[in-house]
This record gives sequence, C-alpha cells and structure tokens, in this order.
Amino acid sequence: MTEIYIDGDACPVKDEVLRVAERHDLQVHLVSNAWLRIEGGPKLNKVLVPDGPDVADDWIADHIGAKDICITGDIPLAARCIEKGASVLGHMGKPFTPDSIGMALAMRDLKSQLREAGEIKDHHAGFKKADRSNFLSALEEMVRAVKVAP
Repeated sequence: MTEIYIDGDACPVKDEVLRVAERHDLQVHLVSNAWLRIEGGPKLNKVLVPDGPDVADDWIADHIGAKDICITGDIPLAARCIEKGASVLGHMGKPFTPDSIGMALAMRDLKSQLREAGEIKDHHAGFKKADRSNFLSALEEMVRAVKVAP
C-alpha cells in the first residue's frame, strides 16, 4: 500500500498533503525534529526525530519504499528516495525523477558555491495560492499514477 512521507520541518503544503491522503485513504508520516501542531486522523503518524543534521532525512530514507511518495524540497533526500524506487514531489508541485535528479543536484551544488563566493544571493518568492493549487494537482496526479503502477 502506498504511503506518503513528508519532510515536515519547512513544508508549506502539509494540509494539502493530508487532504489528498484522506481522499485516497493513505497513511501519512509527518517527520520533523520539532513538534508540529497539525490536526490529523488515524492515518497521520507524527514522527518526532532528535535535532541534528539530516536526522529526519535519514528516518525517511530508511523507511520509504517503492510505490511510496516523499514530499520534500531537499534535493539530496529526493535523490535518496528515488534510489529506493519512491516517487518524489517538491513543494511547488515539481516532481523529482530519475531523469531530473542529477541536474537538480548539480544545480544545488553550483548555487551553493556561488553563494559562498558572494556571487549570488538567495531570493525566494513567497508561496502563493497558485503554488498550492499546482501542488495539489501534481500530488493528485502522482498518487493516481503510483496506485496504478505495477
């Protein structure tokens, strides 16, 4: 049975994931290193991991399997989940795939080097209503595709 894993600490679409999961009767694991105040039913498993680098990522990577879905903006975690056969969706509704993850990792590393050198500064546009709508549509599509996959 498909399960959804949320990298929860900085996830802006937790409520949207829970809505889609409830519609499809899917188990959700909300993994974070801080207690999150979010309501959920019996299919929501709140996992509180110790504080530390990549502890939540490690928990997700250790538990996720093929036919599961991970919701994350963390590109290295996305790569680890893809290696295990899982589907991965970013917060903006963009899927990470075996074909795209290499370029995503390379761009992440390049941007990190440019930031360290002072060549670029991060500018993140706010999360908009249209972003939520795009995410919801992409997650619904991903859930349906995973459920019918062999």
